[in-house]
Amino acid sequence: MVEEGTYEGPTNEPLILNSNNGDGLTVSLALGITVAASASFTCGYSGGYSSPAESGIIDELGLTVAEYSVFGSILTIGGMAGALFSGKISDFFGHKITFWILNIFYIMGWLAIVFSKDAWSLYLGRLLLGFGTAVFNYVGPVYVADITPKNLRGRFSSLVQAMTICSISIAYFVGSITYWRILALIGVIPCIIQVVCLFFVPESPRWLAKSGRDNALTASLQCLRGKNADISQEAAEIQDYTKNLQCGSEDKILDLFSLKYASSLIVGVGLMLLQQLGGYKGFAYYANSIFDLAGFPGTIGITVVAVTQILMNILGILLIDRSGRRPLLMVSAVGAFFGCFFTGLSFLLQDLQRLKEITPIMAFLGIMMYMGFYSLGMSGIPWIIMSEIFPVNIKGSAGSLCNLVNWFCSWVVSYTFNFLLQWNSAGTFFIFSSISGVAIVFIARLVPETKGRTLEEIQASITANVQQEI
Repeated sequence: MVEEGTYEGPTNEPLILNSNNGDGLTVSLALGITVAASASFTCGYSGGYSSPAESGIIDELGLTVAEYSVFGSILTIGGMAGALFSGKISDFFGHKITFWILNIFYIMGWLAIVFSKDAWSLYLGRLLLGFGTAVFNYVGPVYVADITPKNLRGRFSSLVQAMTICSISIAYFVGSITYWRILALIGVIPCIIQVVCLFFVPESPRWLAKSGRDNALTASLQCLRGKNADISQEAAEIQDYTKNLQCGSEDKILDLFSLKYASSLIVGVGLMLLQQLGGYKGFAYYANSIFDLAGFPGTIGITVVAVTQILMNILGILLIDRSGRRPLLMVSAVGAFFGCFFTGLSFLLQDLQRLKEITPIMAFLGIMMYMGFYSLGMSGIPWIIMSEIFPVNIKGSAGSLCNLVNWFCSWVVSYTFNFLLQWNSAGTFFIFSSISGVAIVFIARLVPETKGRTLEEIQASITANVQQEI
């Protein structure tokens, strides 16, 4: 165990790859990013698992379609439960121990599925995975934002978030050729990677500052930035800002609704609402059904969409620290708007018996456009911004609220999507397109740019703007 005021890296000293000014990549920082990226991989893999495993589980265990639907959807129930406690767990135990806790849920969940003999053990495993995933949704972005230099924060945060989308695609690919129990066992591998790396990563400096452990804060920051890096200014800024917030007081959920945090709360909750209500879970969970309804080969469609998502994720990682969060989010929302619109238009033409030869291609292009542009920014940047805009004294409660809103909206979309399709297929996608249109206006008017600024600078700026408006 690491005592207060000390931190030892893998070889008792922080190993430096490139950190003369404290803004490069050290081994400790790389290991911290690896922990978060591995947890993110498990997060996406958990969601993507149910689709390729469906036929194998139903055939072997004799589940009805209704029972398997419970298995698929119970992930969101576990997610809502985990979202309620995610911020408090992280605030109380620290970010590093929270990763240990979520890995317990991950590993137990996968093993419950691997050794399942009936529906109830499947449900238990899926429920545990949902709980662990929701805890990661909060602690992952926050930990990465806390430990990363401001010039690399966007790129590494995007990389971690991109692993969620990429792992869904990997689950689809591997699941098409792998026995469902083996597919579940593969989910344990990134958990093992996390467990190994966690022995060598430091606690979040900002959490240590909030806990009043200034010596440990300095040691942790030195480890992250490199042995020869000058961390005095960064450490002082973290300490001063944290003390000014009087972080010794208890973080209460009601404190969120004070006027000084109104702007941050509107942005954080608003992005979570728009991220999910724009329809992504419907596209992701029911892509096969959509392609079948459009008359386009599902296997080809899903494969092309999966590759497109991976490529657009990579592009987002490369652009986020150059273009900034806000422009990339805008482009992503605009692309999602047109993707949904073209998909809806293809179904409208199909209903009107017009242009029958091209409507399947139009639907395919619309779905590919939506999924690709969503992966560029809307999939991950709202979580990045959430981790940046809330002061450390309310971050736990704010993160839990945003997390819960996200999971609830995810459940709403995934539950209602098939009913909406039965009601009016074209209308369904026009509704989602309209929500993406609202997202464009919301981002343009309310979302701040956070590129190139420390977390303390971002939060102080938002608070100052609110005070000026008062």
